[in-house]
Amino acid sequence: MTNGSRTVPTTVVVPTYNERDNLPVLAGRLLDLGVEGLRLLVVDDDSPDGTGEVADKLAAEHPDRVAVVHREVKDGLGRAYVTGMGRALADGAEVVVQMDADLSHPVEAVPRLLAPLAEGAADFVIGSRYVPGGSLDTSWPWHRRALSRWANVYVNGVLGLGVRDATAGFKAWSAKALRTVDLDSVRSNGYSFQVEMNHRALSRGLRVVEVPITFTERVEGTSKLTLGVQLESALVPWRLRFKR
Repeated sequence: MTNGSRTVPTTVVVPTYNERDNLPVLAGRLLDLGVEGLRLLVVDDDSPDGTGEVADKLAAEHPDRVAVVHREVKDGLGRAYVTGMGRALADGAEVVVQMDADLSHPVEAVPRLLAPLAEGAADFVIGSRYVPGGSLDTSWPWHRRALSRWANVYVNGVLGLGVRDATAGFKAWSAKALRTVDLDSVRSNGYSFQVEMNHRALSRGLRVVEVPITFTERVEGTSKLTLGVQLESALVPWRLRFKR
C-alpha cells in the first residue's frame, strides 16, 4: 500500500486450521496483487493436516513477504486474530488486513479495502456483502443466506452499530485503530470476535467505510461454524450492550 510516495507496511493476517490446500492458493494470489509493502502473516493453530508445515515452506520461499506464528492450542478464531494482529503491530505494520484462509474472501478486493485508509477517509474498512454491489454466493442454500441476513439484523438491533455487514470477517485496520480498541482486552472468540471489534471501534468514535465484496463458498475443507460458535455469537451482543 502506498500513501503518496511512501510505502505503507501492510500485513494480511490469516488464521488457519486444516487449510493446507487453500493456503498456497491464497498466498499466491496475495503476493501477486502488486501491493507495495504487503506481507502475509499466517497464524496456525497446530493444524493436524500439516497446514503449519505448508506455511513454513511458503515462508522459506518468500522470507521477506511471508511469516508464520505457530500456536500450540486451538482456542478460537478471536484469539488467533489477537495474536496475529499483535504480532503485525510489533513488527511495524501500519495497516492490518484480516481475512479467512478458505478463499471465501476475494483477494482482488484487498486494494479496494486499503484505498479509504490511504485517502484518510476511514480508520477501518469492512468488506461488505450487504452494501450496494455486494453479494453472497448464489450456491448458498436459502437457510444459510437467511441466517446470515438475520445475524446482521440481530446484532444491529441489539447494539445499534449502524453498519450493513456487522458480522463480516474481511477488514482492513489502521494501526492506530487497532491500538485504540485495545486488542489485549478483547474477550470474544469465534465469529463474535468480529462483532466485538466493530462495537469497540465505533463506540470509540473510529470511522468506518464499507466496500462491496462478493462472498463465495469454500471449495476445500470444512466450515468451522459449530453450534458452540453460534451460541456465543448470539450471546455476545447482549454482553457488550450491558457491559460497563
